[in-house]
Amino acid sequence: MKTWKGIALVAVILILLEVALSGSIPTTLDGPFEPVTSPLDQIKFRGLAVDVPETDLRVQRRVKGFEPEQISVSLSATEDSVWISWITGDSQIGDDVKPLDPNSVGSVVHFGRNKTALNWKAVGYSLVYNQLFPFEGLKNYTSGIIHHVRLTGLKPKTRYFYQCGDPSVASMSNVHSFKTMPASGPNNYPSRIAIVGDLGLTYNSTSTVAHMQSNNPDLLLLIGDVTYADLYLTNGTGSDCYHCVFNNTPIHESYQPRWDYWGRFMEPLLSEMPIMVVEGNHEIESQGQHKKFEAYKSRFAFPSVESSSNSEFYYSFNAGGIHFIMLGAYTNFKRSGEQYKWLEEDLALVDRNLTPWLIATWHAPWYSTYRSHYKEAECMRLEMEELLYSYGVDIVFNGHVHAYERSNRVYNFTLDECGPVHITVGDGGNRENLAISHADDPGNCPEPASTHDSNLGDDFCATNFSVGPAAGQFCWDRQPEYSAYREGSFGHGILEVINQTYALWTWHRNQDLYNSAGDAIYIVREPEKCLFKSRSHESRWIKGFASSL
Repeated sequence: MKTWKGIALVAVILILLEVALSGSIPTTLDGPFEPVTSPLDQIKFRGLAVDVPETDLRVQRRVKGFEPEQISVSLSATEDSVWISWITGDSQIGDDVKPLDPNSVGSVVHFGRNKTALNWKAVGYSLVYNQLFPFEGLKNYTSGIIHHVRLTGLKPKTRYFYQCGDPSVASMSNVHSFKTMPASGPNNYPSRIAIVGDLGLTYNSTSTVAHMQSNNPDLLLLIGDVTYADLYLTNGTGSDCYHCVFNNTPIHESYQPRWDYWGRFMEPLLSEMPIMVVEGNHEIESQGQHKKFEAYKSRFAFPSVESSSNSEFYYSFNAGGIHFIMLGAYTNFKRSGEQYKWLEEDLALVDRNLTPWLIATWHAPWYSTYRSHYKEAECMRLEMEELLYSYGVDIVFNGHVHAYERSNRVYNFTLDECGPVHITVGDGGNRENLAISHADDPGNCPEPASTHDSNLGDDFCATNFSVGPAAGQFCWDRQPEYSAYREGSFGHGILEVINQTYALWTWHRNQDLYNSAGDAIYIVREPEKCLFKSRSHESRWIKGFASSL
């Protein structure tokens, strides 16, 4: 059986390569490409994003007592372990909330490779978080009991069945299953990885999730901005723009039940398929005592300890022959900080013979040509880009800008055959709606001072270009040459790594048919041409040096 599967896989790879080389799907070898802007299809577009209401059956609490709900699976740093997370007990919101005792219910998972023989057991930990506002009239929130259990000793690329809960109080979930990632190796890859940013919980979001499920991904990467609970007051009143409508509130409020709604809606998917999340600006959720990110840090499990970061804001993990680096844009990213030091150490340990593909993600993009959030993360780029470039990062995924954009290979705003391809997929469907205008459109170039976001640090780094066609200007007068394709439509992306050289990237609009792609390209690695540091190669020739001998 394994032999026939291997033959079938080789056949698929050969077909895909034949298609790529025949020209029907371009490859990065054909680039750099002339910039293309696709206008929004007003006929097919579904319209403004409207939040799914609390009356929708998909977001209502359907369990009783301490039965598990909002069940999800997350990966650990390697393929031999995963995290199972869930919530028991109901949350509370009001003037006088009393947190549940997290020790009152056990955190237990029974699992096995046979649905009827869950013979292994793992025990984890539980917690409760609060969202407290020290102002009269604002409602406080306390969560249900959140459980995280790590399963270890798993075999790669294997389906496991599990039940979670507390058997001592007869509150176990139904049986679910998940499939572990392939073992790290140059010929082992997940079939499909879904990439989504800025998802939220609107009817457009539900369309994104339905389209994504139709592509049968093995793994979901959510690149920040999960629920948009911070677009609501504590009384449940919401707005597309918090600061525009609620500009007199004493603190930026949030309506935490939106997190519970999101967890319930996503459970049918996330209880069977792993999700990996990195924080966005809408996860900040400030509260009393200067606390931030409490929901984000509490509700998801992260392989922080396993990847030696000890932080929920940045971590890494392997998925077959891919090493993913999840970076935090809203925590210290300076060269003197802990995240940068961790990143240096993590990159130095990557063995490109074992994990040829190196992919980095964070929320706010460095290379976006939309007016919204233009050059907002410039300080982060100036601190980290050189390090990522020196290790030959292949692809960068971002969200934040509510649109789609794919770059040519770029480094320091200059076309560079050794730079990564930057892809923005902040078009998941949230209620803030789409970004459509571009910074290079006539009259759309923002004032540099207006681009600063204090959540990304106190420094101001967005200045005029110093080289290239836009030298001396803050914006280009046309779509920049580093931007290959851009379009404002809701959707998601699918990454299919075929081997250590080829990966197929497709972007899918919500308004299109399920089996069609709005953008497709084969991303091709050419490590022999470029300078990069690697554990498997203590030094490489500087780009072009070998050819000059």
